[in-house]
Amino acid sequence: MSVGLQRLREEPDVVRRGALDKGEDASLVDRALEVDANRRRLQAESDAEKASRNTASKQIGESIRNGARPDGPEVAELRAASTRAGERIALIDLELARTESELNDLLLRIPNPADPDVPVGGEEANATVRTWGEQLPRETGGPDGSVWSRRPHWELAEQLDIIDNVRGAKIAGSGFPVYKGAGSALQRGLISWFMDTLTREHGFTEVWPPAVVNEDSARGTGQIPDKEDQMYVVTRDGLYLVPTSEVPVTNLHRDEILEPDALPIHYCAYSPCFRREAGAAGKDTRGILRVHQFDKVEMVLFERPDASNDALEWMTGRSELLLQALGLSYRVLLMSTREMGFVQAKKYDLEVWAPGAERWLEVSSCSNFRDYQARRMQIRYRPSAGAKAELVHTLNGSALGMPRTVAAILETYQQPDGTIVVPDVLRPYLGREVIGPGR
Repeated sequence: MSVGLQRLREEPDVVRRGALDKGEDASLVDRALEVDANRRRLQAESDAEKASRNTASKQIGESIRNGARPDGPEVAELRAASTRAGERIALIDLELARTESELNDLLLRIPNPADPDVPVGGEEANATVRTWGEQLPRETGGPDGSVWSRRPHWELAEQLDIIDNVRGAKIAGSGFPVYKGAGSALQRGLISWFMDTLTREHGFTEVWPPAVVNEDSARGTGQIPDKEDQMYVVTRDGLYLVPTSEVPVTNLHRDEILEPDALPIHYCAYSPCFRREAGAAGKDTRGILRVHQFDKVEMVLFERPDASNDALEWMTGRSELLLQALGLSYRVLLMSTREMGFVQAKKYDLEVWAPGAERWLEVSSCSNFRDYQARRMQIRYRPSAGAKAELVHTLNGSALGMPRTVAAILETYQQPDGTIVVPDVLRPYLGREVIGPGR
């Protein structure tokens, strides 16, 4: 389950409103309440029948101790009553199991209500929280006073022979680009720099997770049932290719109780990511803006409930520091209810400015799930030694997604002659200052 039964019972209007605000089916809330009431009725009936059976069993023993014959009519009647109660219990428990299964399925399909400060609506309701850097124009002046036009990354990549979509399509199909030469080095350099910065400067623990997960793991973070159609499935083995390392890393502590001094936990992980749905047909098909396989570094946080608000702001700030160090202009958006996703309670998107394509590109999403994922995975902690275990809050954020970061770097740092100046922080990783033809 995801939305807690207690919240469902005590705040049905909030849960119902939360579903409507996210464009989901709010009737599931009413159906879940109806099924829950039926489940409680069946449970009460089962408990009553079990109590009757226990009473009959005790009476059999008392009757025999009081002189009744074990094969006499008095004992026979009591045994018959116990048998009838057992038969009724079997029928009730069968229905109870079916009802509990339906309830659990309904709870998995009810979205996490958004926080009160999240704007209600679609794309038009997204709120710009802050911006950083200069939004470079496409047309710009050269050092000699001439005017030149910045080119989109797909033209630059083809001219420099660093990204090959055509051969990638030959190998695996559309949406599987091949990085080569300096393009491959740029990918590898970014991944290493991201991981080094998070671990050395911000105290994250590095994780190298599997690239596949089982069904329980996919269900735990909310990919199932919400995004099951977007996942690649290894049908023979019942495994899923990871859509993001959030899935395996958050599941590290599934079914665990963390001790008081364990929190907060800050993990960072690199993984290849696989998504069947790479975007609307005909939209962003050029270049590497929407692909089926891409690389990403992810931050995953486990926090005390009273610390998760501040943790979201802190984590978002780590992604911003990476963009600032790269010298990429960006904006931070507070995403609206219909833009934030099924499982998030609050989400910020970080978008960089790509002057060649003249558009904003999302490179990071930073989200607070509160206890929604933790309830699915039963990840709990003890507030103090010996205290009752409570659900943790989970958060995650991209630091950063590779394809659009690469696109923004190529378009921001291009020179009039088509070469690319390597950002200062990446030069030790690439071993070069400029990316040009054949170098």
